[in-house]
Amino acid sequence: MPPLLMQVIRVLAWLALPVGLLCILDDWFLRPRRQIAEAPKPVPDSGAMSFAYLSLPVLIGAAVVLLLVSEQLDFSSVLVAICAVTGFIWAVDAWALRRGRWRAAKAAGKDPAAIPEPGTVDYARSFFPVALAVLLLRAFVFEPFRIPSDSMMPTLLDGDFIVVSKFSYGLRLPVANTKILDTGSPRRGDVVVFRYPLDPSENYIKRVVGLPGDHVTVRDDRLIINGKVIPFKVTDTYSDGCYIDMQLAVEHLGTHTHQALLCPVPLQVTPYPLPGCKRSDARGYVCGGTPPPGAEALPAAPSVDEVIPPGEYLMMGDNRDNSDDGRVWGFVPDANLVGKATYIWFDWDPQRSGGPIWSRIGKKIE
Repeated sequence: MPPLLMQVIRVLAWLALPVGLLCILDDWFLRPRRQIAEAPKPVPDSGAMSFAYLSLPVLIGAAVVLLLVSEQLDFSSVLVAICAVTGFIWAVDAWALRRGRWRAAKAAGKDPAAIPEPGTVDYARSFFPVALAVLLLRAFVFEPFRIPSDSMMPTLLDGDFIVVSKFSYGLRLPVANTKILDTGSPRRGDVVVFRYPLDPSENYIKRVVGLPGDHVTVRDDRLIINGKVIPFKVTDTYSDGCYIDMQLAVEHLGTHTHQALLCPVPLQVTPYPLPGCKRSDARGYVCGGTPPPGAEALPAAPSVDEVIPPGEYLMMGDNRDNSDDGRVWGFVPDANLVGKATYIWFDWDPQRSGGPIWSRIGKKIE
């Protein structure tokens, strides 16, 4: 998104709070007085208040856009906040404000039924059940997730939108993430969304390669689990314009057979997209050969030779040489699990030319 447009959206989003408070103050207390005084005639709002009421949806829309583009958006917290605010408005009106309007109308000799309900209350009553239903569905059934990086290539691409099953690894309370019902545990080879151990506000997605109690050795992108070498066979080369001359492999991990991407030599990275890359914001990745001008080699991921502690998991990306994963920052506690990745429901990367990749829609994640 262009920086100037983002600045405009940010300013509009910050205006949503004061304008919203002004509209609530007028809608709850001042507008009913004007309506009671002039009933049964309709009372037009002043020019300033009309502008405030008309601009409020735009300001709220800007705030929503700002939340959606945030890389650290906790959407469950947003839904909880929406439920709390709309429920509070609805309850306050039902228990106090409505009675006050009726008493004021009767005292003025007017019909209370002729006094319109505040618009904010009408919106709150409409939005509360919808937000609550979405919150419960997202917390206990499934959650949408957008793939934010290349770390799971070629299984998942930056721009894939996936469905995450929230009931696969236990039902958890939203925001608090406290497990209230145990429904299962990750299996070796599952693709899992989890809260990043070093910053739980961020969600990561990787593949489970080690379970609690496993002795896992990772060396040169190959896995040895409990003394058994995991079948891993290089089958082809991979080039998509952004990645050049990578190796494509097939790995059999648990009940999953999946592809992996790797480079047997240090992977060279350019600070700019390669000429054949369709992504405008991508760097170039070249395996072997003469490094392009300005390229620097990615550091090799550290080897692993450890026993996984109880209640924790080792996660790795399928893009073995371009993945920030458990080989670098350690294990993922069970409490950080979000859910199991199941299907791709859409694909769209705004930074990639050519639009959505329609063939990926509906694809099961192995």
